[in-house]
Amino acid sequence: MSAFSTVLQVRFGHVDPAGIAYFPRIYDYLHDVFESLWEEHVGQRYYHLLLERKIGFPLVHSEVEFKKPLHFGDRPVVSVTCSKLGSSSMTLRYRFSLGDQHILEARMTTVCIKLEGMQPIPIPDDFRKSFEEILEVDEE
Repeated sequence: MSAFSTVLQVRFGHVDPAGIAYFPRIYDYLHDVFESLWEEHVGQRYYHLLLERKIGFPLVHSEVEFKKPLHFGDRPVVSVTCSKLGSSSMTLRYRFSLGDQHILEARMTTVCIKLEGMQPIPIPDDFRKSFEEILEVDEE
């Protein structure tokens, strides 16, 4: 199985008084990785989808499992795979790691919509191919 990977940096302003990344910041990280996935893997900047193609992929469901905290200075590797690819929706799995430590796992489901009217539409074929490349395969 192939995955998209990128590295984040936990900055001083991302941590709370306890010295760990404040949990809502994780959603910012997830969206940053989502936009990087579009640009670096799919080959389209996400703003291009919104402003020029007039389509979007709003979040409709999220699950986040916090295994260990992130601290100021950490540089987690985030690997992204597609665990489900429907006709108009997809679920992406994000895995945050520091070395061999598994820090966090998230599953985010988005739906492809036409911005005007906010109605679901099929995921365009030119994008579907990119998500098929990182699709998780059942090995049963």
